[in-house]
Formats: sequence, C-alpha cells, structure tokens
Amino acid sequence: MRLSIFAAALAAFALTANTADAQTRVTYKSAKSGSSYYQMGVQIAEAMKAAGDISVTIEESQGSVQNVMEAAVRGGDYVFTAPPALVGAARAGKGPFEARPSPKFAEIRALFPIPSLTMHFVARADEGIESLADLEGKTILLGKGSFGADEGAKYMTLFGLDGKVTVADAELSNAVGALKNGQIDAFVTAGSFPAPNVIEAAAGTGVTVISLTDEQVAETGRARLVIPAGTYAGQDSDIVTTSLPVVAYTSTAMDDDTAYALTKTFWEQKAALGEAARWWNGVDAALLDNITGQIHPGALKYYDEAGIAVPDTAR
Repeated sequence: MRLSIFAAALAAFALTANTADAQTRVTYKSAKSGSSYYQMGVQIAEAMKAAGDISVTIEESQGSVQNVMEAAVRGGDYVFTAPPALVGAARAGKGPFEARPSPKFAEIRALFPIPSLTMHFVARADEGIESLADLEGKTILLGKGSFGADEGAKYMTLFGLDGKVTVADAELSNAVGALKNGQIDAFVTAGSFPAPNVIEAAAGTGVTVISLTDEQVAETGRARLVIPAGTYAGQDSDIVTTSLPVVAYTSTAMDDDTAYALTKTFWEQKAALGEAARWWNGVDAALLDNITGQIHPGALKYYDEAGIAVPDTAR
C-alpha cells in the first residue's frame, strides 16, 4: 500500500513538472522599477499569465541602451523595449554603440509597439497660453536628465524661445506643486498618456496642454501623435504633439512559435490592458508604421493572419 501511495505521489509530481516544463518562459526587460514602463511590463506579464502558456519574468533595467546592448549576449527568451531609432543606431554601430558594435544587433527583430513617450507642454489655464510662441516671457520647468527635459530644451531652441523664457531650476517631480503655487507658468513632461502628473495638474489647477502645428511637428523630426479630446480634465479638443515610439523587441534566437504567441496574446489582451491602465488605449496597429528594421517572422505570421498591415520594409 505504501508503494502504491509513493507511486501515485511520484506520478503527480512528474505531471506537475511536465506541465511546468511545457510553459514557455520569457524575460522582459524594460526600465527602472517604479517607472511607468516597468509597470507596463508587469501588466504584460499578467496578461500573458492570464492567457496561459507563457510565463514572463520582469527584469529591471537602467534604460534602453542597456536593453539593446544585452541583445548581443542574451538568448531566445529575451524580450526588451527600446525606441526604434536606438535599435537602428545599434545596427549601424553609431551613437552609444560606436565603441561596442556587435553583429548580433543585426539579429534584433520587432514584436509589437507599446505606449510611446509623448511630449506634453503643460501651462496654467489662466495664463492664456495656447501655443509655444505664447511661452515667451514665461517661466517654464523642463526638469533634468530625462528624454522630456532634453527634448523640451531642443524645442526651445528650435522654435526661437532661447533667452525668451525663464527656465526654472527644479526637478520635474516639483512641477505640479510649482504650477499650482504660481512659481512656474508651464512645465514639460514626456511619458505615456494619460500622464499621471498632467492628470494631477489638470484636476487641481486647470491646465492647457499646448497643441503643435503639423509644420512644427515636421520640424522636430519626431513622430506625430494625437492625444484624443477628453483625455485630461478641461481638454475639449485633440492635442497634436510629438512622440518617441517604443517597441518590444526580441531577436532571431527566439523561435517562431514563441514570438507568434507573445504577439497574438498581446493584441488579444490589449482591450483588457486598456481597462486596467488607460495608457494602453494609445496603442494601435498604426504604430507599426514607426518600426524600422524587420518584424520577427513569428510576429509577422500573426499580423498576416489578423489582416494587420505592416510596412513592407519590416518584412
């Protein structure tokens, strides 16, 4: 009888082990813990778990450059996020990759887009600021050491505002309080929309999120993005702005079945993701047009099955 019980227990253990082994494991590397992009990774992992056969482990990152660098040494279970332009620089051995080029960068392949880094120029509603030109003579907070800060400074130069605005010497984390207290007239932030700090400012102070003209967007060289009306309190019309696209990537080391399953599950779960966090509602198939380089064959199989158009250059 003891032998029978032992045999049954052993069989149950073997079944559990086989089930665990059958589950595909993937590592997803995106951003620092506590950031919105890290949180997005957690949400993707939960979506994959709910769908069934893919187990996603979230790995903290110091940024997109590190993510791309590690693609040269990681295996077929590695998924990471980065702007397409940075992946292009890696393939060309330019920018941060000039000193450490790798033929492995040519094997990077796209899976699906995630929320873009979206530029927000946020002004007090009672200041009458409706355009970038209206910032002249105002105090603006750009922040320090971030994409939004660098991009905001670039736009000040690009649109003739250098020396015509006062740039506040403060961290972006102080922006909402400073705006409310009248210490600044506007601030610049970049992130997936709706951005939490813009939601807070719109609810507590009342703000105008400045819309760029199509000519200004073209001059920046960035991707055009529309923030739909009603995204923020008091926003009655669409906002035209710029963005830095962000994409989930892997490499040719990933097998086609896994890439197919990841991509299929992402799009099938996107509506549920959007219900949990509104920034996913800004992701649609049109963002595939921002992909430079090739899409993984497994992902491409899903797009073709679903009738989703992809750029010819990505095939």
